[in-house]
Parts: sequence; C-alpha cells; structure tokens
Amino acid sequence: MSITVPSIDLPTTRGRLSGVQVVFQTPFTASGAVDYATLDAEIDWLFANGANGVVFAMVSELLRLSSEERDAISAAVARRSMGRGDCVLSVGAESIDIAIRHSLVARDAGATAVMAAPPTLFRVDDDSLFRYFVAIANAAEVELVVQDASGYVGAPLSIDLQRRLQVELGDRVSFKPEAHPIGPRLTQLRDATDGAARVFEGTGGLYLIDSYRRGAIGTMPAGDLVWALVPLWNALERGDYAAAYRIGGPLAQIVSLQTSLDTFVAIEKRNLVRQGVFRSDFMRQPADQDIDPQMLDEVDRLVDRLREAVQGA
Repeated sequence: MSITVPSIDLPTTRGRLSGVQVVFQTPFTASGAVDYATLDAEIDWLFANGANGVVFAMVSELLRLSSEERDAISAAVARRSMGRGDCVLSVGAESIDIAIRHSLVARDAGATAVMAAPPTLFRVDDDSLFRYFVAIANAAEVELVVQDASGYVGAPLSIDLQRRLQVELGDRVSFKPEAHPIGPRLTQLRDATDGAARVFEGTGGLYLIDSYRRGAIGTMPAGDLVWALVPLWNALERGDYAAAYRIGGPLAQIVSLQTSLDTFVAIEKRNLVRQGVFRSDFMRQPADQDIDPQMLDEVDRLVDRLREAVQGA
C-alpha cells in the first residue's frame, strides 16, 4: 500500500549541516552479526576526534543490511550522537514507498538530516527523480542531502534536476555530488543556483581542497581518517593552505588506492582495526576486494606519513 505524506514547510533553522560529517563503518562479529558495542565505541571515537557529525551511508555497507538491521543501526547511532553532533541517515531506495519508510524511521529516531541516492537498478527520468526526492524531504521533516552516488552506482544526476530541487526545497536541501569531473560539476551546480546550493565534497577528501575553493560547505569522508580530515578542514577554514596541502598530499594518495566501493570498505576497516577502534575487519559477502598484501603495506606506510603530516601542520 502506498504511503502518502503531506508537504510540510520547515523552519529554515533546522538541519543546516556543515563541516566534517564522517561516514561510519559497520562493525561485525566473527559470525557476521552487527557488533553494537564496537559501533558505540566507534561513534564515541569519531566525535572525540572532532567530527561535526556521523553519517550512515554506502561505505557503512548499507546495501548489505536487512531493513531490520538498518532500523536498529539508525536508532543506535542517533541515540549515541544525541547532544554531541549531527546524525545523517541514508534513506534512498528503489521505490518512493520504501524510501518514505526509511525516512519515517530516520525522523522518529531523531536524525539531524537524511541522505538519499537515486534508485540504482534502472535509469529514471528527471521528473520522476524530482518527485522521489521531494517525497523524501516531506517525509523526513529534516534537511535532505541529495547524493549523486554515481562514483559507486547508478547514473549522474543532471545539474538541472539539482537546480529544480534547490528551487523547490530551498534551505531544506543540500547536495553531495560524486560524478566526474568533480570540481567543474560542483561549480556548474553553484552557478545554476546563483550560489545557493550547499555542497559537500564526497570523495573521501580526495578533492576537498579544490571543492572548498569552489564553495563546498563541508565534506562527507569515511571515518577511519577523521583525525586527518578535521585538521585539514580546520586549516582550510582559517586560510592555512600550506597546512592543508601538507595533509592533503598523503590523504589523496590513500584515497586514490580505493577504486571501488568494496576496496573503500576493506581499507577503511583495516585502518580502524590497526588503530584499535575495530576488533575485526569482517565484511559481508560476497565482496569484491581487489587488494593484495603489497597494497595494504602501502596503505599502512601512507597512513603513517599522513599522521606525520597532521602532527607537522
């Protein structure tokens, strides 16, 4: 049965995400169950390292979780984040009805904002996507982050669609563009909306410096390197580009080794284990991990260099 949600005019002071909103990774036990104790510890660690908020998204292995697990994780993370920072919960789905269901769960859990990528199994025209995103925004009653997840799955969102969403939703919407070329498309979106579009860099910090220069108001990287992303963002905010480039160099080399959704997850979980945040790097299967021991050794070396760069900045 279809769910009908009325249009709601929200006060412009709700939501308004910015800064470093990090995507957490989902920890599992050796048997493959969600490890909620480690998840709580991870959220604590992310906020202790200066994150402005936490995000439930693709590299949280979202697509490999059941609806019941998504609901439980959403509730747990929202509860752990309360009073400490933002909590952004992904609600995208293959139909409007399912996306609205996820949005209502996120709303009731106390999410600061929701994020939605378009359906991925088939190509959808702009008018249908417009109705999809507006329905999600009306259901969630908090800020909507429109995610162009085409760096992982699906097709790029058109600039015109995003412009229409900005006109329709105003302060209720922000954007996470991941279609290449990142910088030029970010500028096209800003120009198309007369600078009104609020845009997050969404490539793990790889293009953060360039995106910041083009008007990005935050970043949504994975959480394993939060201790580097926060100093990098702070350096940009104070205009210290020398420090930003020192941190950004080794960070970009690490991210450039992550060439698919599963390699992102595998490397991020390895980093969390190495830092004592996770007990296991278990991933739900099947997973495409095109990684060999030499690559993992290089990641370890680069993470060590990144920590030196942060300390030197």
